[in-house]
Amino acid sequence: MSTKSSRVRSMNETRDRILDVALDVLGENPDAGMGEIASTAGVVRRTVYDHFPSRLDLVRTLTERAVAEMAAVLTEVNASGAEADAAWVEFIARLWPVAHRYRVLLALRRGEYGEAIHGLLGPVDERLADLVKRGQDTEVFAQHLPAGILSQVAYGVVFAIADSDLSNGTLGARAATITSLLMLGVPETHAIALVGDQP
Repeated sequence: MSTKSSRVRSMNETRDRILDVALDVLGENPDAGMGEIASTAGVVRRTVYDHFPSRLDLVRTLTERAVAEMAAVLTEVNASGAEADAAWVEFIARLWPVAHRYRVLLALRRGEYGEAIHGLLGPVDERLADLVKRGQDTEVFAQHLPAGILSQVAYGVVFAIADSDLSNGTLGARAATITSLLMLGVPETHAIALVGDQP
């Protein structure tokens, strides 16, 4: 292997490590600075800035990574042909580890990076709205709100539970899925039956 390609691989590994550490550090403290991320990653601040010229660049990259993972899950779930409520259950079950990992984006979305994060999450928001609209059209989801808003309400609950679940670990994906189905207007007994024995 050439020196150049091994140097590129090393740089990519450092970049990925910084992103992984940033998720953990920002997950604990959304206001953490680049210096804290650098020291936790075991690199100097300069290295972090070489990869991400600003904190916004770092947050944007984390968001792009989250969007890619969530969009991939949503595309597969939408292609499954399942009823909208069953598709939602599968989506949340598969999204849960992602939501847990990227829960900090919810906090950052409410702050100074809100506009950038909101813009990047657009494709995920659209696919979620499509899934909810499909459920409204087949009358498995409530119709008191437009699909775009209803999907955000139900989706926001999942992230809120992922965030609060961090403290004691008692709620989990099952609680998030049932609660989000209730938000979508699915009757409680049906929501519990849909989720089944999901841990």
